[in-house]
Amino acid sequence: MTKAIMFMGTGSDVGKSMIVAGLCRAYANRGLRVRPFKPQNMSNNAAVTADGGEIGRAQALQARACRVAPVTDMNPVLLKPQTDIGAQVVVQGRVVGAMKAREYQTRKGELMPAVLESFHRLGRDADLVLVEGAGSASEVNLRAGDIANMGFAEAADLPVVLIGDIERGGVIASVVGTCAVLPPAERARLKAFLINKFRGDVSLFDEGLRIITGHTGLPSLGVVPWFAEADRLPPEDALALAAARTTGRRGIRIAVPMLSRIANFDDFDPLREEPDVALEMIPPGQPLPGDADLVILPGTKATIPDLAFLRAQGWDIDLAAHLRRGGHVLGICGGFQMLGRRLDDPAGTEGAPGAVDGLGLLDLETVLDGPKSLVEVTGRHPASGTDMRGYEMHIGKTTGPALAAPLLDLDGRPEGAVAAGGRVSGCYVHGLFAADGFRHAFLSGIRARPASGVRYDDAMEEVLDGLAKHLETHLDLNELLKL
Repeated sequence: MTKAIMFMGTGSDVGKSMIVAGLCRAYANRGLRVRPFKPQNMSNNAAVTADGGEIGRAQALQARACRVAPVTDMNPVLLKPQTDIGAQVVVQGRVVGAMKAREYQTRKGELMPAVLESFHRLGRDADLVLVEGAGSASEVNLRAGDIANMGFAEAADLPVVLIGDIERGGVIASVVGTCAVLPPAERARLKAFLINKFRGDVSLFDEGLRIITGHTGLPSLGVVPWFAEADRLPPEDALALAAARTTGRRGIRIAVPMLSRIANFDDFDPLREEPDVALEMIPPGQPLPGDADLVILPGTKATIPDLAFLRAQGWDIDLAAHLRRGGHVLGICGGFQMLGRRLDDPAGTEGAPGAVDGLGLLDLETVLDGPKSLVEVTGRHPASGTDMRGYEMHIGKTTGPALAAPLLDLDGRPEGAVAAGGRVSGCYVHGLFAADGFRHAFLSGIRARPASGVRYDDAMEEVLDGLAKHLETHLDLNELLKL
């Protein structure tokens, strides 16, 4: 029987994903066949899987930590927000439709058989499955039909470890309060707790650990000090973007407007690693910087609504001024579609049906219709001859004269477009900046620069190994296995 344990948080963004990723690598380093699992995820940061579906980016990172390819069973239910009250629903890697929040709350229990099927199938080839909950374990108001937290733990008969975030403040009350609001049967599933994101002298919290244990009866697995390098790993959702750091002090300045439904923003993480690149996420209400060398229009889960959002911020005016000054523009996926002359969503795939004018920077038209493209790709950048790789994750068909000058060659298939003497370009491919040669060639096309020597994949492996060692040092991983 596969060993499994579930990690729940006292709230959202307490570090569950990073803790699980670090444990995946730590136990994999011990020679165990480890697999990550998250029953339900809500994020527009997704990854294409080896079996041709999509899952949350956090589970793809955790799979990497296990040194295995991501598969759809690792995240059987993915909710991708399209509006403030509705989301696209992805089950076992495939879109099944869109639901408003209230409808989903009444129907989510119907997905439990698929969730359990994925869990048990995943466990057949594993010695250990590390399960991540969603949001807060204390959301007892959402317990009916729950598949994300205690509902799943009960259905799969799993022990649970509770994670508290001391960075937020009030961690004693949050751990004790979570235990207090759970009904007795669910409270009995809690076997231990750990405290995450501690800054300073850990021994100063010894009394805090005793107080929590005294109120809850739960043993402590340890206190995890702040691990700054985790900031270099792909974030799970847009909450992390509000605190995203500006990197670099000189050289090439890159601005990325934070669209309301921004998606797959981990596309830009490799650029952050470059020492001569200053990458800035521009929040709503702020203009695009006048001295930017490159503006990247990112992917979005709702292209036409986010194009309206872009215009409401005045970013279209900033973009026109940026180009007049000789700046460069790159559109990725939804951002690529926005660069065209026209966008049409006849069936209301990503919002209300209708058509709008695009930014008109590429001679293209896009119809948001047809099956969703979910595929890993490899190819080359014809302008530099460098190899690249990535994945496509989009709905829509783009046509027009601009495609005659493609940005990429995907093993014989032209992809994307380049115009305005190379200063405006776009494509559907996510993740292309992870290829070291392509990244250097693209940046050198903006400003001549020596190769930095940054090897992105190696850097991420180093961070995961460092995170695993960090957890080995500060948590009792042997005791955790016993649980």
